Amino acid sequence: MDGWLWALAGIMAVIIAALLVKIYILRKAADEMANAFADRLITDTNTLIDISSNDRYMCKLANSINTELRKLRIERRRFQQGDLELKNAVTNISHDLRTPLTAICGYLELLEQEEKSEAVNRYMEIIKDRVDILTQLSEELFRYSVIISAKDNINREQVVINTVLEESIAAFYTVLTERNIVPEIQIPGIKVIRMLDRSALSRVFSNLISNVIKYSDEDLKIVLSENGEITFSNMAFGLDEIQAGRLFDRFYTVESARKSTGLGLAISKSLVEQMNGTISATYESSRLNIHIFFPDIKE
Repeated sequence: MDGWLWALAGIMAVIIAALLVKIYILRKAADEMANAFADRLITDTNTLIDISSNDRYMCKLANSINTELRKLRIERRRFQQGDLELKNAVTNISHDLRTPLTAICGYLELLEQEEKSEAVNRYMEIIKDRVDILTQLSEELFRYSVIISAKDNINREQVVINTVLEESIAAFYTVLTERNIVPEIQIPGIKVIRMLDRSALSRVFSNLISNVIKYSDEDLKIVLSENGEITFSNMAFGLDEIQAGRLFDRFYTVESARKSTGLGLAISKSLVEQMNGTISATYESSRLNIHIFFPDIKE
């Protein structure tokens, strides 16, 4: 009787050992598929998922994932092609707009030299104003098309954010004064240094200050923190939380900004992200806050 018990125990031990080996093999195959799937999502490669296990169920699962990966690649290529075509279309349209606008401006200058009645002068001023707006919008569209077409042209160097911010504010001092905006500025004495593109950073600050000029109700607060966070804050009674959340969307404009394509903040977002930073907007108590953060060089 004891012999049968020992035999049964031996058989059970073998079964348990086989099950443990089977579980180990399945877990290894699952880990291989998980790692391979994560890698295929990041890298643009035609390599499919391959596993070391011969288990038919795991092989079937791997084949199903590979089928979905093929579909995903097709959609990714379609999206990339469509995105490229859109960028090219924006570049071509913006370039095509500049030529007739230049001609219109030239003819307007010639007309100004001719004798005109008071009504004609009034109409001429209206036309010039509309042409100036259209020229401004076309230039903004052209700059946007250049930026989105040259995402890999960021030239990184050690940049003192304090200095660039001060220079940007000084460049807009006259315009801010004309709008009765007296900026409240808080910049630390310690140099805040990051690996950034100086020109791109200056463009970001310029776009944000221009945005303040459009939306601000005669106030502006700019705070630079030692941790690399820059906050632009101003009262903006004409906005709400939904509009603030969409300010970085391409071509989005609020009603009070009829002279804008809505690309200024979209350009800023693109440039900040290209420099590995983050940018966001919040709206609290009728106050618009735009936050930019650049992580430390060592992070």
